[in-house]
Amino acid sequence: MRAVEPEVFLVARPELDYDELAAYLGEVGGESWLERLDRGDLDAQNLAEFAGRLCYRSFEPGLNPNVTRIREDQTDYLRNILSSAHGSVLEHLNFSFVLHNVSRVLTHELVRHRPGVAISQESLRFVRLAELPFWFPDWAQEDAELMKRATAVLTQLEEFQGWMAGHFGLDEDGVPFAEKKHRTSFMRRFAPEGVATGLVWTANVRTLRHTIEARTAVGAEEEIRMLFQRIGELMRAEAPALFGDYEVVDGAWVPGWRKV
Repeated sequence: MRAVEPEVFLVARPELDYDELAAYLGEVGGESWLERLDRGDLDAQNLAEFAGRLCYRSFEPGLNPNVTRIREDQTDYLRNILSSAHGSVLEHLNFSFVLHNVSRVLTHELVRHRPGVAISQESLRFVRLAELPFWFPDWAQEDAELMKRATAVLTQLEEFQGWMAGHFGLDEDGVPFAEKKHRTSFMRRFAPEGVATGLVWTANVRTLRHTIEARTAVGAEEEIRMLFQRIGELMRAEAPALFGDYEVVDGAWVPGWRKV
């Protein structure tokens, strides 16, 4: 048994092709909007603003005869997007995270958030467990008798994994991969739900806003709550104009605007 800590790695974020944006804006007359745009690590916010302005052709006053004035400040513009619940433009902004050393308890909770996400999870049908990595919350680590018994259970399960691998001869020469897969699929049934695993989780900003709120709520499961508190911090640093409305209260991320 190996003690681990859940971790989050932000591995992909939106990237704009400003030359293509310029080509489009040249067609509709919005070049001046692009000229005043801050391109410094703000592609997510820039894409959200672009998508919103395209809907009303509001890059400049007069491009749409119905638009006589516009919000020029991006933060003000995106705040209006959030407050008016114009959340569809946020679906264009996808971020990908590696969730590392998270339990299958957490992944079973996470799959309930289906709209706007993509998931690729480590398959224990193919990945054989030579050890059982496991996370213990602080309160559990402080309980000596609990840790003694829990460690004993995990050690026994880990030893059984090793015994099965030897019993099935999985490391012998010439064992077909299909046979290894078949046996490994059976062996994973004896791994606890708390065994640490990993996945790539991609979500758009509309989904992220909802999931951060739901999974940091006081009543949320403690591991997923801790993880999405970290994701909230990452996203506030990545796109402050899109996540700066949250107030953190006892660890719960409460948005200024819901149902975006």
